[in-house]
Amino acid sequence: MMEVEPEEVAMPGDVIKITTENPKQKIVIGPGLRREGETIYACKAGILKKRSPSIYYIDSYQRRYIPSRGETVVGIVTQKAGDIFKVDIGASDQASLSYLAFEGASKRNRPDVQIGDIVYAKLLIASKDMESELVCVDSHGKKGKLGVLGPKGMLLSCSLNLVRKLLREDSPFFRAFGMEQPYELAVGMNGRVWINAKTVRETVALANGILAAEFTPNDKIQELCQTIAQTVLETS
Repeated sequence: MMEVEPEEVAMPGDVIKITTENPKQKIVIGPGLRREGETIYACKAGILKKRSPSIYYIDSYQRRYIPSRGETVVGIVTQKAGDIFKVDIGASDQASLSYLAFEGASKRNRPDVQIGDIVYAKLLIASKDMESELVCVDSHGKKGKLGVLGPKGMLLSCSLNLVRKLLREDSPFFRAFGMEQPYELAVGMNGRVWINAKTVRETVALANGILAAEFTPNDKIQELCQTIAQTVLETS
C-alpha cells in the first residue's frame, strides 16, 4: 500500500493523498475511489485526477459503465412497466425512469416516451445494492438539456476514456469542430454520444472525428477537425 498524489498511477488499495488549502473544503470523490472513515482508497487501477476545486477520481480505460450518482448518461428506452420505463445505459443492469421524472409531468400530462427513444438523463440513484434510477430534470425541476432526444441523429458508442477526454475543460475538440460546421450533441458518461448535424454526411463525419480524437493530441485536434470538414466539402 502506498500514498498516491494527483497525476500518479493508482492501484486498488492505494491510499489517496489529499491536500487542500482550505481544511474546511469538502472533498468530493468520483469513480474509482471509496471512502472508509477519514481515509480514501483507490478501488480501480488508473491515473489519479483532480478537478478544481477538490474533486478526485481515477481515470482508467474501461468499456463497461459503472453507474455513479449525479452523472449524465445517454440511454435507450427498452420497455415500459406500469409507470416506469426501463432504460439501457450500458451497465450490467438497466435503469428505471419514472414518467414523473420529466418537467411538468403529471398523471394527466404524461411525457411522450416510446420504446426505442433515446434519452439524455441524470443518475439520481446509483448503488451496487439498488436499481439505478434516472431523472430528466435538474434540482429545480427544469429539464434544461435533459429529456428525449430528437428522432434524427446518430447514436455512437465509444470508450469511457474518450468521453472523459472530450469533456475535460481543456479539450478543444467540440469548440474546434463547431467552427467548421453546426451540430447538436449529447455526451453521456456511459460512453454513448448522440450526434445530429445538418446532413447525414456531416453527422457521420463528426462521428468519425470523435472516434479519431481518442488518440489525437490536443495540439492536433484543430488540424483533425479541419481535415474532416474539408473531406465533407469535397464529397458533397
